[in-house]
Amino acid sequence: MSKRYPEEFKKQVIAICVAGTPLATISEKYHISLNTLYRWRKEYQRAGDQVTTKDYSTLYRQYERQDHILQIIRLSNIIDDVPRRKRLEILARLHEQFEQYSVHELCEALNISRGTFYNHIFRRADRTEYLQKQQELMMQVQQIFDDSRQRFGAEKIRVILAENGICVGKKRIRQIMQELGLTSIRENAKSNYRSRQEYLKRDLVNQEFSVTRPNEIWASDITYFKIKGYAVYLCVIIDLFSRMVVGYRVSRKCSTHLVTATFKDAFRVRGKPTELTFHSDRGGQYTSDTFFKLLRQDGVKQSFSRSGRPCDNAVAETFFASFKREEAYRRDYSSEAGFRKSVDEYVRFYNEQRPHQALAYKSPVRFEELYGQKRAPVL
Repeated sequence: MSKRYPEEFKKQVIAICVAGTPLATISEKYHISLNTLYRWRKEYQRAGDQVTTKDYSTLYRQYERQDHILQIIRLSNIIDDVPRRKRLEILARLHEQFEQYSVHELCEALNISRGTFYNHIFRRADRTEYLQKQQELMMQVQQIFDDSRQRFGAEKIRVILAENGICVGKKRIRQIMQELGLTSIRENAKSNYRSRQEYLKRDLVNQEFSVTRPNEIWASDITYFKIKGYAVYLCVIIDLFSRMVVGYRVSRKCSTHLVTATFKDAFRVRGKPTELTFHSDRGGQYTSDTFFKLLRQDGVKQSFSRSGRPCDNAVAETFFASFKREEAYRRDYSSEAGFRKSVDEYVRFYNEQRPHQALAYKSPVRFEELYGQKRAPVL
């Protein structure tokens, strides 16, 4: 028997799809098969004039609001304050009364593992023989799936069960896998992998360059300047709050080391800040595994501008334009040492003296000083 979803839920899922979220991401998050999602999308595309862009926007806002409410509930830890036995009793009642909710969804909502829930059901005195066998089969399917490291589908699991003397149809195993939220590796694994990678490279800034505190978002980029026929590369890191250059480094190589070294310097000088987001373009230095691991090790979120959208990293781009116009293009560098000295002097001038329109014509250093004074306790 196919699972039925409330119409309002279907509309909210399609709204998320229309907003640009990949179907593979939606499928993984809400445990809905891709075939079902394709069918829903076709249904609403055929509806045409019945469902407008405004409808989608309204539904998407409703989804965001509900998602925020769920996040607040989770952050409050109020669910964990309810004794586990009480939560298990509530889950058992909901599972019996409401077929539209899968066990995976119910357990996730009340923060109970599926194994714990199934053990609770299995021990209940009023269980039927069929229910008992069903729970045993579900645990066996889960075990085989886990032993295969999430590789096996319904057919392979059926074969392994048959080898152990358990004869059950492929369709029933598929239903159990859907109920448990198990998805095996398929032919579209490559496209799903690319979708996941694209999700990891999402833009968390969205051209919102005004932030509320220092060390909330740093923006970074690399530019080059030719000296006597060879290129010299400059990497900068800018705090979006004060537009201060918090880290910079010059090198003859545009390498991952240039980026990691610049970040390490800035992270140390700024006191190893927490709750920091690092924003950049999608250059190979920033998308490298080495840099990703460094940020993860320091608890830093990573954000990327979209491909071919320099405006997504406008603050860093604007700094380079100012540097070249106000400093580099006015000099004739005879050596790399001369260029490095010029960069040092300009960064000091930029941070300490140059008024910035976005900062009410205050310098970055002065802007952060005023912020610190406002936050200082009154004695």
